[in-house]
Amino acid sequence: MQDHGFLHQAMVYLAAGVIVVPVFKRLGLGSVLGFLVAGVAIGPWGLRLVSEPEAILGFAEFGVVLLLFLVGLELNPRRLWELRKPILGMGAVQVLAAIAALTAAGIALGVPAGVAAIAASGFAMSSTAIALASLQEKGLLATPGGQASFSVLLFQDLAVIPLLLFLNFFSMDTRTSFDWTAPAKGIGAIVLVVAGGRLLLRPVLRYVANTRLREIFVGFSLFLVIGIAMLMQLVGLSMALGAFLAGVLLADSEYRHELELDIEPFKGLLLGLFFIAVGMSVDLGLFLTKPLLILGIALGVVALKAALLYPTAKTFGYCGRADATLFALALSQVGEFAFVLFGAAGSLLERGTRDALNAAVAVSMLSTPLLMALYERVLAPRFARIEPRAADAIEERNPVIVAGFGRFGQVVQRVLAGLGTGVTVIDYDPNQIELVRRFGNKAYYGDASRLDLLEAAGAAGAKLLVVAVDRPETALQIATLAKEHFPHLKLIARARSRSDAFDYLDLGVPALRETFGSALEAAEASLHALGHGRIAARRVVNRFRRHDERALRQQAKHRGDIKQLISLSQQGREDLAKLLTSERAR
Repeated sequence: MQDHGFLHQAMVYLAAGVIVVPVFKRLGLGSVLGFLVAGVAIGPWGLRLVSEPEAILGFAEFGVVLLLFLVGLELNPRRLWELRKPILGMGAVQVLAAIAALTAAGIALGVPAGVAAIAASGFAMSSTAIALASLQEKGLLATPGGQASFSVLLFQDLAVIPLLLFLNFFSMDTRTSFDWTAPAKGIGAIVLVVAGGRLLLRPVLRYVANTRLREIFVGFSLFLVIGIAMLMQLVGLSMALGAFLAGVLLADSEYRHELELDIEPFKGLLLGLFFIAVGMSVDLGLFLTKPLLILGIALGVVALKAALLYPTAKTFGYCGRADATLFALALSQVGEFAFVLFGAAGSLLERGTRDALNAAVAVSMLSTPLLMALYERVLAPRFARIEPRAADAIEERNPVIVAGFGRFGQVVQRVLAGLGTGVTVIDYDPNQIELVRRFGNKAYYGDASRLDLLEAAGAAGAKLLVVAVDRPETALQIATLAKEHFPHLKLIARARSRSDAFDYLDLGVPALRETFGSALEAAEASLHALGHGRIAARRVVNRFRRHDERALRQQAKHRGDIKQLISLSQQGREDLAKLLTSERAR
């Protein structure tokens, strides 16, 4: 009977997700809101297909744990150190400002000071799962606003410890001494994870990988993440924080991509289950008895947090309205930690008050996917018209700069990087930047046709600039600018056509026609398929290459004279036929 009940619940969860989520995706509202609404529909206050959401919530929280592990894999320790200012500075300002403002608002509305402070402490926290999942789904996590959101969420996980200690201190029996060993246990656990990760993780992973059994590697990956998460939970820390630390320690390991591929399916499934469980926990009964109270608390908190988050982002250097708005909307909801904090408050909160606060938390979570859809559809396009995205700050200096990281620039970068040559990559397409970062490559957003950006990229000290952008006009502008202001800098340019190659010849810049080399390879393969020997085919193609390059230089002198170009082209075909005929005779 127990197995039958388990299978029944599994079928309900899967059916709810499969039916509801695609509809919400099609409407452009995102999968997160779809899972939340699916949970509301099947929960105790919906169709009552599942009566105990708490039973699955604890298990489904591992979806959040796996999400933070994968986020950690995207950040190596050096990158994490670069984020120390937004993590510690912006995170602390956000938490303290939100607690102070929400407490003051509660007292102004007649709420007792103690209750207002407890509610504010919970409301100040944001949902790591909902915020990060929404940002990832929209492809916004790698933007400055997305990175700022992630930094503050990480600080909030760290802030769990002092807030819980604060509540335990005020809610414990006066005859009981306060346990000051809790912070020491937490710090010790973090040191243990970092030290163990540095000394043991890679050798153990290498040993497991050498078994060449994929299922064993997958099993060990899950064991690793869940084990570290449980260790953190035992000492009173956030499980997600432990998983994130494990990811950071493995971010620059040779097993990073394999770990991502193995854990991603489990993360998606469990994270969806977590959102369904949150949806099921929404007490719709309170909406029938106290609808204005619940909606008023939820919407008031979301609005107040967004109003505080926007100037916080501006203060810490996120000056663009797009990034500051994204930061404010992504973190405006209340997080799942509030459920834990309100439960830990014990007798300090009455049962009715706690239920009302929990309902408001759930409603605030439902608001985020809607706000993110509003940002993506309405606000982001408007910001893009009003103010273009600011270029990324480039802090590294390398001997080679590659402008344009599409299909052409990527090959150049891979060859140079494989030889250990440092390459600074710049691209003007934010979607391309996000894509290459997901695959572990470092790239900077910016317009390389601007002199200030080339200076910021270190063109004054670099040896080589590879111009590989898509638009021919922009590419020529970059080459002209570099020739004028950085005469020592060697240039190699990508030419999309023969006429583009003429322009680069006028500048004295070596230009490589992007399809010329692959076309010659196809010609060589064609000759071999027709019975020519490999050496003979290679010799014919080399002859053709030299002939065409000479013709290109000759035609460039008469590029404005169509009749002369036609004449030279006809003469070139005749010369080529004679040349290749003599080559075949050899």
